[in-house]
Amino acid sequence: MDKARMKAMADRVFRDVAGGMAAGLAWLGCETGLFSVLAERGPLGFAALAEASGLVPRYVEEWARGMVAAGYLDYDPAAETVSLPAEHAWLLASDGTDHYMGGLFGMVPPLMAVAPRIRTAFREGGGVPFADFPPECRHAIDLMNRGNYEHRLAGYWLQQLPDTVARLEAGGRVLDLGCGNGQVVVALARAFPASTIVGVDPDAASIAQARAAVADAGVGANTELVQATLDAVPLDPPYDLVTACDCLHDLPDPVGVLRDVRARLAPDGVLLAIEPRVADRLEDNVNPLAAMFYGFSVFHCTTQSMAHDGAALGACLGPTRTRALFAEAGFSRVDEVDVRSPVNLFYAVRA
Repeated sequence: MDKARMKAMADRVFRDVAGGMAAGLAWLGCETGLFSVLAERGPLGFAALAEASGLVPRYVEEWARGMVAAGYLDYDPAAETVSLPAEHAWLLASDGTDHYMGGLFGMVPPLMAVAPRIRTAFREGGGVPFADFPPECRHAIDLMNRGNYEHRLAGYWLQQLPDTVARLEAGGRVLDLGCGNGQVVVALARAFPASTIVGVDPDAASIAQARAAVADAGVGANTELVQATLDAVPLDPPYDLVTACDCLHDLPDPVGVLRDVRARLAPDGVLLAIEPRVADRLEDNVNPLAAMFYGFSVFHCTTQSMAHDGAALGACLGPTRTRALFAEAGFSRVDEVDVRSPVNLFYAVRA
């Protein structure tokens, strides 16, 4: 028995549990507005922070102490104040931007809420369908993605496909696969008002939220939302662009859906598929980002597919297996889109 290795593992357990607790505290900081208050007001004592936020003082003090211990907040012992560094505020008090990270924390409570069911699935098989996740899960997914879709989808990501952009500016057709709460639909409808943007998703709650988002954004004139699976969407008229944002690996029958996508693409149409940035080999995925993706995969992605006796590809599919899916579905050309992202890979797929 290597005692040094045992001690290192014990230290690792403490760090990982501390990280889990810090994620929970950070989630509270985002949801209650405490991070935003500190970003706006600067250094505050515990009582002043509670007063400024309108929250219960004892909870606020214990939260702030925990965030200092975790390194999220700075503490000035002479003044007895806590503060949120500007660099931290950029990530934690910036809801709606393309650099906000609060949605990641938001995934923890809903995923842990279904953890007992996943424990049962480990023993008995099956899984947890998307509709059974708490509403907070949809909220967290929205927080994770909304800023990117609003600020990067049309203005950066799609600009790498200039021919597609030209067709959409002239008046094309777009299908967003697994549209969720409609943020991709809204972003594209705003960017390309001459085009028709169709969102399809089988989840009733997601479609209801998408309809509300479309109404709030005032883009109902060039959008359509369909609560269905893709095979229920008519083949004609075809689509110039199909977007599949972080959803292919969740599908029970990904190859079947990709064949349905190919059948609905215009002759020069493109599928823009966005998937997690992970390596093909496990030994190359020994890092915090991959560990996070594997956790999301067990508690969210894989179990959705397992609930339908599906392919259960998981979030860490990797580029080689992803390309194999496209080939099996009959696509002839797959290009990796030149987009700088630490967390996603982008594929332009053509029939």
